[in-house]
Amino acid sequence: MEPTNPSSVTASPAVSSLPDLPEPGGLCAIHQPNLFPRLTTLAKLFAADYWIVLDDVQFTRRDYEHRARLGALDEPDRQQWLTIPTRLPYGRSTLIRDALIDDPSRARRKTAGVLRQNYGTSPHWTALTRVLGEVLDTFDTGRTAAVAEASTRLLLDLLGWQGQILASSDLPSRPGRSQRLADLCAVTGARTYVCGTGGMAYLDPAPLAVEGIAVMPFQPPTTN
Repeated sequence: MEPTNPSSVTASPAVSSLPDLPEPGGLCAIHQPNLFPRLTTLAKLFAADYWIVLDDVQFTRRDYEHRARLGALDEPDRQQWLTIPTRLPYGRSTLIRDALIDDPSRARRKTAGVLRQNYGTSPHWTALTRVLGEVLDTFDTGRTAAVAEASTRLLLDLLGWQGQILASSDLPSRPGRSQRLADLCAVTGARTYVCGTGGMAYLDPAPLAVEGIAVMPFQPPTTN
């Protein structure tokens, strides 16, 4: 993609060493790796042509990198937390990619057990178990973000998503929340940034406009 700004990160020599990137154009979503993400998050990622996994920002325990709400099959409003015990080697400044699973083997067994307990009677359980092992295997990495990303990949694959996944830690960008989003979109050649309702509250569209990137507010699907 031709940079529209001489100071754009896309003009950096580092771009030549990037991982394989999508063809220019399309929709880009940027979001932290969430463990079995909520429908609203999953729908936003599914709407995009590629998802940039925001893995080099601070890990926050109140977010969903290490936990998910599971609804009961017979009573969806009756929910249970599925949590991966996570320790932060650098304290509160630990980045998402550096967060470690506390006792990965035990966490894997507990996760498998909780999922089976909640969904083992579903008619889709047999099909799910065929691919769930790929998520459980990522516990061997010892990293919470790897499990969260794998769980999202699983759901996107089951839905037939044909997009591409990249990691923000592999892409060059400049400081500043909105500037960074603009740089990440630009380096992939995106023409549209898919922004959730929460992100719209703080987003400054100016850096994206400089790169010729439109902002598409994403409205999550509604259910009855």
